[in-house]
Amino acid sequence: SHRLRSMDRDSAFTAGSPPREREAAKKIARNIRATSDPTRIQILGLIVESETGRRAVTELATQLGLTQPTISHHLRVLSDEGVLLRTPEGRRAWYSVVPSRLAEVLDSLHADHQDATAPDSPPVLERISADLAFRFAGTFSPETVLEYVRESYGLLSQRSRVTRYLPSLTARFAADRLEALASADGLAHGAIPDVLFVCVQNAGRSQMASAILRSLAGGRVRVLTAGSDPAGSINPLVIAALDEIGVSAGGEYPKPLTVEVIRASDYVITMGCGDACPIYPGRRYVDWDLPDPAGLTMEGVRAVRDDIDGRVRGLLAEIDALSVGRRPDVNTG
Repeated sequence: SHRLRSMDRDSAFTAGSPPREREAAKKIARNIRATSDPTRIQILGLIVESETGRRAVTELATQLGLTQPTISHHLRVLSDEGVLLRTPEGRRAWYSVVPSRLAEVLDSLHADHQDATAPDSPPVLERISADLAFRFAGTFSPETVLEYVRESYGLLSQRSRVTRYLPSLTARFAADRLEALASADGLAHGAIPDVLFVCVQNAGRSQMASAILRSLAGGRVRVLTAGSDPAGSINPLVIAALDEIGVSAGGEYPKPLTVEVIRASDYVITMGCGDACPIYPGRRYVDWDLPDPAGLTMEGVRAVRDDIDGRVRGLLAEIDALSVGRRPDVNTG
């Protein structure tokens, strides 16, 4: 009876789905099975971590303490599913990750470390601080820059639970915060208005709004985003929904809300984050009542995207109507 129920479910899915969607679903299921085995995860980790980006069977067997036939079996499964590339050289075959699958493999390898706490002060922070001190020379002291770099690193690794590309994201986050601080303290004299989008996780609504505004406004507006409780990564459905209308998320990432970005902003657009955003005089505060894309179907995410698109166009028209460099004097909730 279990087999019959399974067949019924399979038949129902097939009947209700176009053949291409069914084949795509089968492929996804095979890929998940291919990379779900703990030994295969270890194998992929060893391959990615190697200096050359490839490993041979004998090397993997020695590293993992397993027999070569066992390793060969797992490598064959990963190769058959297009995860690994086999390159023969003489009597030895080397295995490397297929370039188009590298991001997926890295996600799998980092899945068990999303809540890990990053080191307090890795050496790379000194390099980042030195580079930013050079960039902001004459505006901030090296000590101030180092303080912001260290704090940004901690905020991303602990509050935002970022684990991938943490050094480069730390550099971007610290630079954005320092630029905002310079603007808020009157140390930077630019006529470009700043717009800050804030939602809970900084993984859906605020990312869609910022991406659409950047696409429409170009360099006429500086766009910032933040979350009151940031997630570890942007919702993939949000990225897909933006791609459907030719808009890129642009390598953005969830980040926590900090005081200096609020102080630097001419417009603060909140989306469901309640009282998490402090109020400063002279900024325009607007709350957009929008459903959270988290948990929505693709159709629901598209509806939120289209709603945001209309609101962003209205906001940009308002910004363009104001004289250049003038801060809006409206303070609304």
